[in-house]
Amino acid sequence: MTISPFAGKPAPAELLVDIPRLVTAYYTGQPDASISTQRVAFGTSGHRGSSFDLSFNEWHVLAISQAICLYREAQGITGPLFVGIDTHALSTPAGASALEVLAANGVTVMIAEGDEYTPTPAVSHAILCYNRGRTSGLADGIVITPSHNPPQSGGYKYNPTNGGPADTHITKWIEAKANELLANKLAGVKRISYEQALKASTTHRHDYLNTYVADLINVIDFDAIRDAKLRLGVDPLGGAGVRYWSAIAEHYRLDLDVVNKQVDSTFRFMTVDWDGQIRMDPSSSHAMQGLIGLKERFDVAFACDPDHDRHGIVTPSGGLLAPNNYLAVAIDYLFQNRPQWRADAAVGKTVVSSGLIDRVAKRLGRRLYEVPVGFKWFADGLFDGSLGFGGEESAGASFLRKDGGVWSTDKDGLIPALLAAEMTARTGRDPSQIYRGLTDELGEPFSVRVDAKANPEQKALLSKLSPAQVTSTELAGEKIQSILSHAPGNDQAIGGLKVMTENGWFAARPSGTEDIYKIYAESFIGDDHLKQLVAEAQTLVDGAISTK
Repeated sequence: MTISPFAGKPAPAELLVDIPRLVTAYYTGQPDASISTQRVAFGTSGHRGSSFDLSFNEWHVLAISQAICLYREAQGITGPLFVGIDTHALSTPAGASALEVLAANGVTVMIAEGDEYTPTPAVSHAILCYNRGRTSGLADGIVITPSHNPPQSGGYKYNPTNGGPADTHITKWIEAKANELLANKLAGVKRISYEQALKASTTHRHDYLNTYVADLINVIDFDAIRDAKLRLGVDPLGGAGVRYWSAIAEHYRLDLDVVNKQVDSTFRFMTVDWDGQIRMDPSSSHAMQGLIGLKERFDVAFACDPDHDRHGIVTPSGGLLAPNNYLAVAIDYLFQNRPQWRADAAVGKTVVSSGLIDRVAKRLGRRLYEVPVGFKWFADGLFDGSLGFGGEESAGASFLRKDGGVWSTDKDGLIPALLAAEMTARTGRDPSQIYRGLTDELGEPFSVRVDAKANPEQKALLSKLSPAQVTSTELAGEKIQSILSHAPGNDQAIGGLKVMTENGWFAARPSGTEDIYKIYAESFIGDDHLKQLVAEAQTLVDGAISTK
């Protein structure tokens, strides 16, 4: 992995996206459905792309929106559709395009009061609150966001009636129908003007912000935070939750400082990520240099990405916590401090999350539910309470209300951040200190994620790797114990491979949203062992995806 000379430094002017050009390309570009990179493709979290390369523009949004209308009709979904948008430059025009189609199809749409930006978890929360106690006329939702991806990106997610990310069978249906509409030059897409759509009798306003904020008391112990007089800092990274944090501070009377209230679709206030991209990833030390600089000012500081479904935690004693490390801490704390959760509520993790979580779950006496990458695999368990917590290594997590009921079935970056404050208040130790206590008892993991460039053909080869392609019986000096192509929790394909030994593992899989592949590796022996794991993993992967 080559680190850019810009990594960790303030974004220079030459890296800033030309927003007028980007938006113009959104409205003027016409994708060719016969070209794979210009088709609708739902990855692990919706369809993403950029108007610059004809992978996300108005045609895609119109086609996906009409496909969703047809899906709702086929499934008999007749309740309101909750719509949220984040702060990426393409999100506002995409939200307008979507509304034109939804209104033309007679769908009851709930858009934010005052055209407020809306975090992903606020949409999931709204769906679940509306559907509570109902068996018909159920609601679903759309979030226009490419998550933490660079400023030139656009994204579109569909959340069905369980409030979580759509499962594969749903996204495949929508994807196929949308591509059919693209191939037919949008014939069959119903559409009215944006002005008409706003005035339609089916278009309504919803107070996402205050509804979400007022209900947080049922998830987080704010009395403990306030009584401990903690000094909290948050950088919303110019995201959809900018105004949510001030409202939380005021509503719960917290000493919480929102250190950055800028909303700028160039995201010029960011420090540059490892590869020279501006990327609002709260788990990246390169992108989070501004947040890390706050560690001496606050008892706990945190950040969230543009749609606020990911979190980053900074403490005075440890700086930025690696996502896996914080997930283990959060799980250990929650399952000991939520007595009303079901006794059989399991711990949810992805195949590329830390083995420390396995050890924490075993010590807690909780079942481990290990699934492929993608938060959709946790939605049903969080919905019915059989999962107390679901988390993935990319700093996405959600968990139950204090009474064991469902809160959000999509990733929620705000509640893990607030949980860091709660655990600091109640234990007298910040999350970094709690983590060190865990590793003293259960062993310290050394982990890394390596990203490398891969074209679509190479990514396809990687996704089809099989255990039979690993002929070695040893990995980094240890006997290989298991080789997985399917996750043990639900027997679903992981889209790559995971190889495990007693004290280490690696997993390799293609990115669902970018032209890269990822190697995840972890060692409980040490850094040298970790480097050996990565080297052997990379040799295996590069050989398997070679197209020469």
